[in-house]
Amino acid sequence: MEKNYQSGEFEFKGWTLNGFLMLLVNLLMYAGAVYIFVIGIMKENNNEPFACEIVTSIVLMLVAIIVSCGFSMLEPNEAKVITFFGKYIGTFRKVGFYWMNPFLSPKKVSLRARNLNAEPIKVNDKTGNPILIGLVVVWKLKDTYKAIFDIDTEVAATTGSTTAARMNKFEHFVSIQSDSALREVAGLYAYDNEADSKEITLRDGSAEINEVLTQKLNERLDMAGLEVVEARINYLAYAPEIAAVMLRRQQAAAIITAREKIVEGAVSMVKMAIDKISEEGVVRLDEEKKATMVSNLLVVLCADEPAQPVVNSGS
Repeated sequence: MEKNYQSGEFEFKGWTLNGFLMLLVNLLMYAGAVYIFVIGIMKENNNEPFACEIVTSIVLMLVAIIVSCGFSMLEPNEAKVITFFGKYIGTFRKVGFYWMNPFLSPKKVSLRARNLNAEPIKVNDKTGNPILIGLVVVWKLKDTYKAIFDIDTEVAATTGSTTAARMNKFEHFVSIQSDSALREVAGLYAYDNEADSKEITLRDGSAEINEVLTQKLNERLDMAGLEVVEARINYLAYAPEIAAVMLRRQQAAAIITAREKIVEGAVSMVKMAIDKISEEGVVRLDEEKKATMVSNLLVVLCADEPAQPVVNSGS
């Protein structure tokens, strides 16, 4: 048992029969039980011994009912975890219609990929700023043994679809662990860069952060036999209480960056203008006139409003 627990699931090695063949045999059993019972009734009416026929029909009917409990059908990407009086004896994955020992206890699970769209939660980033962050997780069941026996997935027999109810419990488990992993990852990074920092941030490091998030989730879900195929942040924003302040800060940073580009371009244009005038001898400029010209050009090029030229008509 210790070996099975450590290695997780293994394939079911028990014998199975073709479901359609056994269905025919089962119908013949029911028909035979009815036929023998009718013969017994007829013997009773003729005052002949009939106990043997009645007993045989009842036994055959009971056997037919037991055989009816052994039919199993699986679609692609489904599996059944088989137990025999509480002992795990393997996972059945054959697609199709089969018949197996009716005294086995199968629990059906889905191996298909599923989506979880987690609602945004409020957390603090690395710098302590409150942010709203949400994620989308694509997950599927990987180890049926761990999924069934290592976490609580028992559902009531009266539930309309025990398979769907069991998968909903898996989804609830993934949801809780996703919340925990998201809080941990969000606390490792800042929302946005400060000054000239080159650190990865939640805002611009999506690929790296999604990879870390997937790794953290797989570490947490491994105990349940679940696997995260993909996890990515799909919502990111400052919390409402600081959103307005952070927006003004971002606007100020954008204005400063734009001004730097404008000044850089203006200085380049002024230098080009002075060099061109000197090379072509358009006019002789002393240092004082050059300074005045530089000042005027910078005002024109860096101003927010269009320049209003002043024509000097004096001598």
